[in-house]
Amino acid sequence: MMATSTSAPRVTTLRDAQRRETLVGYAFIAVPMALFLTLNIFAIFYAFFISFFDWGIRGPREFLGLANYQDLLFDDPVFVGKAVLNTLRYSIIVVPAQMALGLFLAVVVNQKLRAQTFFRAAFYFPAIASSAAIAVLFTFITQPDGLFNAFLGTFGIASDLNWTNNSSTALESVMVLNVWTTSGTMMLFYLASLQAISREVYEAAALDGAGPWQAFWGITFPLLRPAHYFVAVVSFIGALQMFDQAFIMGGGDGSPANSLSTVVLYLYRAALVKFDFGYAAAVGIILFIAIMAITLVQRRLFGQAPAW
Repeated sequence: MMATSTSAPRVTTLRDAQRRETLVGYAFIAVPMALFLTLNIFAIFYAFFISFFDWGIRGPREFLGLANYQDLLFDDPVFVGKAVLNTLRYSIIVVPAQMALGLFLAVVVNQKLRAQTFFRAAFYFPAIASSAAIAVLFTFITQPDGLFNAFLGTFGIASDLNWTNNSSTALESVMVLNVWTTSGTMMLFYLASLQAISREVYEAAALDGAGPWQAFWGITFPLLRPAHYFVAVVSFIGALQMFDQAFIMGGGDGSPANSLSTVVLYLYRAALVKFDFGYAAAVGIILFIAIMAITLVQRRLFGQAPAW
């Protein structure tokens, strides 16, 4: 009887402690979860709601139904002919380049090299630097009398082109800039997956006579499939949401000649320049659907994300 009466309070105390620990855990995640639900989930549904209205600064003026979507997709040549095409063109070129360069850098810094830590930090540094500062410096470098044209002159190539203010080279200049600045982040993702591959697999392949190139294509590349999925999703989302460099180099109107207009920049222009929030919300919903569709396609192609 004494053992039973002694163990009962202990069990109750243990349950109380577990309950308190659980409540503390929920208290810690309550604030970020509330912010996530408000700023993300609620914002999506609210944007979907106001996209059916002619919505100004003071609120709804008229219910339009699907008119905003019809105008965007069928009657707005700037949105479809410039913003959407520029964004797709940018994504199709930048994403594979980011993935290829990131994988190359990851394979290089994964080797046993002298000053390995230094090279990892050096390749990653552009990713943590201020995007706005880099864009401003890049704009100065690509001026007619800038460093880039001077560099071309050393090879006998005379150029006075303003690379970021020319409709034929502005978007390509932003592509080059972003591939350089974001490849370090992709390198880290790939490096984490590379280090999870057992060395025994490579030793067995070496015993079978496989060379470095054969080992890469036969072992490394297939085993990185989950990392390919994760990097592709992150890259595509970032590419479809490209805004800051286009805004800094081309302004709110995507100059010159809308060559730097992107979907997000067009959303900004509709919301904060024209104050047509319903139209801007429709742009945001279309972008959300596009990102969701591309993510599902990538999941189908590559499979699950890595379990880091």
